[in-house]
Amino acid sequence: MAQDDTNTDLQETALNGLHRALGAKMVPFAGYDMPVQYGLGVMKEHLHTRAHAGLFDVSHMGQVVLRGDGLDDALEHLVPVDVAGLPVDRQRYGFLMNAEGGIEDDLMIARCADHLFIVVNAACKSADIALLRAALEPKDITVEVLDRALIALQGPSAEDVLAELAPEVRAMRFMDVATVTLDGAEAWVSRSGYTGEDGYEISVPNAAADALAKRLLSDDRVEAIGLGARDSLRLEAGLCLYGSDIDSTTSPVEAGLTWAMGKRRRADGGFIGADIVQAQLADGVARKRVGLRPEGRAPMRAGVLLFDAAEGGAQVGEVTSGGFGPTVGGPVAMGYVAVESAATDTRLWGEVRGKRMAVDVVSLPFVPNGFKR
Repeated sequence: MAQDDTNTDLQETALNGLHRALGAKMVPFAGYDMPVQYGLGVMKEHLHTRAHAGLFDVSHMGQVVLRGDGLDDALEHLVPVDVAGLPVDRQRYGFLMNAEGGIEDDLMIARCADHLFIVVNAACKSADIALLRAALEPKDITVEVLDRALIALQGPSAEDVLAELAPEVRAMRFMDVATVTLDGAEAWVSRSGYTGEDGYEISVPNAAADALAKRLLSDDRVEAIGLGARDSLRLEAGLCLYGSDIDSTTSPVEAGLTWAMGKRRRADGGFIGADIVQAQLADGVARKRVGLRPEGRAPMRAGVLLFDAAEGGAQVGEVTSGGFGPTVGGPVAMGYVAVESAATDTRLWGEVRGKRMAVDVVSLPFVPNGFKR
């Protein structure tokens, strides 16, 4: 959920040695040395995750614990989601807002017994942590940045694989969180992920990460999966990539993310940028995020301009994410288009290398999700 970083002074996750031992192709990513693919290649890694289970290293993400009296109210000023109503051992998707109604980052918020645990994007974590400290520490709320590994086990076999180490994970529902022991280590587990498949995200001490990852990979149903397949999986699932599909200039209304806000927050506001977001909820927006299915086999990637006619006509939008969908068996994309062109089955044209190609607006996701409700 972060963008490439060409800085050569790269950080390494606790699993860097394992990635190299597995023959991963390593690339700079959000300031980290990360695996983009392994020997199977992106296509087979993608399909294996959909059919069985994939193991992802997402330790580059930021993990933060928040503690203190008045925490819920203070955090609700920064995020437009219902923090106060979040039960213990549950988590919610949310986003940090700016005064213009834009999204500074998207994140996960989990309620533990005496604190909130949040996970933010790697490319944004320094800015996010500075924002949180500036807003919360003057209110005597502690912002503790953790140095832990984070791995994701995703796919229809994930429950069976993880339950061999901790049978209690079978009882977890989508967006539940729990503390369990995995291979002798205390693990903070959420039943969630970024693939559209059932699965778990697992935070463990760095010292325990290598042994746990090897234990999971020893199961024939599990393969190591790189960032390439992570991106194609989340695109098929219709999930946003921060910096591409959402950013500081994109509102939750334009992005189609108001489902995450909850009725109380939409009505009452009280968050940064609420005046703009509430006006958009009432009056509508000029553009919307949509799914796109290019005709033929050629992908339409980020930056492709969209028009309302094969020749001439007006530009009505732009692709923000696009590529080949291995499960779909053809190209898929997302982008923003004028509301007049956002209805499902609207035919548009994307300009690829000077030639306009047909593309249809479709509903999201491209692949039905496999979450355990």
